[in-house]
Amino acid sequence: MYRRIITAVACILSLSLTQKAFAQDTLSTGRLDGRMNAINTAVPFLRISPDARSGAMGDVGIAISPDANSIFWNLSKVPFASKNSAVAVTYTPWLKELVNDVFLATVSGYTKLDENSAVSGSLRYFSLGTIEFTDFTGGSLGNYRPREFAIDAGYARRLSENFGMGVALRFINSNLASGNLDGQNIRPGRAVAADVSGYYTKEYEKEDGSANNALSLGFAITNVGSRISYTRAADKKDYLPTNLGLGAAYTFGIDEYNKISLALDINKLLVPTPDTATGQYPDKDAVGAIFSSFGDASFKEELHELMYSAGAEYWYNDQFAVRAGYFSEHRTKGNRKYFTAGLGVKYDIFGLNFSYLVPSGTGIQKNPLSNTLRFTLTFDLSRDE
Repeated sequence: MYRRIITAVACILSLSLTQKAFAQDTLSTGRLDGRMNAINTAVPFLRISPDARSGAMGDVGIAISPDANSIFWNLSKVPFASKNSAVAVTYTPWLKELVNDVFLATVSGYTKLDENSAVSGSLRYFSLGTIEFTDFTGGSLGNYRPREFAIDAGYARRLSENFGMGVALRFINSNLASGNLDGQNIRPGRAVAADVSGYYTKEYEKEDGSANNALSLGFAITNVGSRISYTRAADKKDYLPTNLGLGAAYTFGIDEYNKISLALDINKLLVPTPDTATGQYPDKDAVGAIFSSFGDASFKEELHELMYSAGAEYWYNDQFAVRAGYFSEHRTKGNRKYFTAGLGVKYDIFGLNFSYLVPSGTGIQKNPLSNTLRFTLTFDLSRDE
C-alpha cells in the first residue's frame, strides 16, 4: 500500500510527464494497441526540460551549440563553447493554471580550465507547493511541502579538434512525504547517478567565404545510478529515469549576420518495460536494467518507446533569436505531443530566453506547461575567444 501512495505522490503531483490512457483493450489479448503501457520512474523532474532555449526547440539539446545549460543535456559540448565562462538561471512555473506555488528552478554554469577542458555544475530544485495529507476517512494529517533537488558536477575534455567527452556526477534528494505508513517510516529518497556524453562538431567553410556551415552530433547516457527508495525496505526501490539520447544538428550560415540551425534528438528510457498484464516492473540492478531495456518487450514496442524532438533556431547577428520545435511520444507510452516556440535576446554579456508550449493531437490532456511562459537569464562572463 505505501509504495502505491508514494508512487501516486511522485506521479500525480509531478504528473510524471505522462498522460492518461484511452480505453483499454482486453488484457488477455496481450496487445498494446489502444492502451497505455508507459514507463514511470522516480524523480521524473530530472526529465523536465530545464532551460527556455531547448524548451522552445521541442526539448532538443544534445547536439545544439554549447551554452551555460549544457550540463543538463550534454556536458561534453562545453570545451567547444566560445566563452570561457557562463552562468544561467531558469524559472519554470508548473501547473500554472491550477496552482501558483509549484515550480522548477535551475542554476547552472561552467568555466574552462584551458582550451581543451572545462568543469561545470548545476542545481535543480522542484517545489511541489503545499499539500494537505489526509487519512482514509478524509481526516486531515496536516500540511507538507514536498520538494526535490539534484546537484551536479562534471568535467569535460576535448580529445581532438572535433570530438570531446564529458562525465558528470549527480546527487538526488526527493522529499515527497513523511510519517509512518503500514508500519514503514517514510523518509526522503536519495540516490547518486552519473552521466557520460560525447560530442562531435565540424565546420564547413563556404567557397565564397561568406559564412560557415556546421555539423554537430552527440550522445548522452544520463542518470545511471542507484535505485531510490522512500523507506528502509530493501525490496521497495524505484528506478531512476536513466536515459539514452542521440542528437544531431546542422547550422546553415546564410551570411555574416544570419544563420539557421536545425536539430533532432531521439531519446529512450533505459528502464525495464512493465509487464503488459500486471503492470509490475522486473527487479534488476541499475546495469542489468539498462541492458535488458533494449529487449524486454517486442521489437514494435521497443520502437514505441522512442521519443522524438525536433527544433529550429534562427539567429540575427548573434543578438536576436527565433525558435520553434515539436515533441512527439507514442500514444501507448505517454502520448505527449506538443509544439513549442520562443525568442532569445542577447546584449553584450546578458541574454534572455523565453519559451511557450502548445499541446497538439486529439484526446489529450493539458500538459503541465501549457500556456506557461518560461524564461532563462544568461550571463557570459568572458568575451568571444
